[in-house]
Amino acid sequence: MSVRARLAAGETLFGTFLGLGSSLAAEACAVSGFDWLLVDLEHGGGDERALLQQQLAAEARRVPMLARVESAERIRTGRLLDAGVAGIMFPRLETVDDVRDAVRHLRYPPEGDRGVATYNRVYDFGLRPEGLATANAGIVGVVQVESRRAVDVVAGIAAVPGVDVLFVGPRDLSTDLGCPGRFDHPDFVAALDQVLAAAKDAGIAAGILAGDAAQAAAYRDLGFRFVGVGSDASLLARAAADAVKRLR
Repeated sequence: MSVRARLAAGETLFGTFLGLGSSLAAEACAVSGFDWLLVDLEHGGGDERALLQQQLAAEARRVPMLARVESAERIRTGRLLDAGVAGIMFPRLETVDDVRDAVRHLRYPPEGDRGVATYNRVYDFGLRPEGLATANAGIVGVVQVESRRAVDVVAGIAAVPGVDVLFVGPRDLSTDLGCPGRFDHPDFVAALDQVLAAAKDAGIAAGILAGDAAQAAAYRDLGFRFVGVGSDASLLARAAADAVKRLR
């Protein structure tokens, strides 16, 4: 079952971000049991070429791969979909119109404006053109909520067709709210409540990035169903630091 179908069925899915640009790191995260992986092209150290190698590693382990684009330009989204990612995360969208324009890039006409080609990887280089018929139904659209402006219109964003997940970026959002890194601040907690309510009313999932497993579990208990647990880099660094601390 696809990530989009599992979310629609009400499942809670855990994943992690990939920022090292390493196919081996991606495979290590894949075999750990995460439900999804996401290559971070906004803040990560790898580029589009590195994404393909990570995608191959994830596919070999049967774990869906998503990607966060560095911008919501149509060509950026289209190239990643043609490479075979299962979904796209759009950062820093703040208006309903911005979101509507971005998610149109996920689907072929008449639902969207994705360019049509079948000689690319996702259609087995022209050997499986019939995949076009079902492509629109399977792609996950993840829209980040990272500012006060986005929170103010979050109900409208959630109602846009093609938005499957409202995903909170805690660092960006708390900073924009004037309480950087203070995830227990009343303004931040109130914003989370707005996101959760908007997602529930729209019948979609709310998502968020957690720093560790304990925080991820707490967010799950609040109602978040698409939860990121750190990144390949942060998980490695924390494990290494814990090992050194125990030895010293």
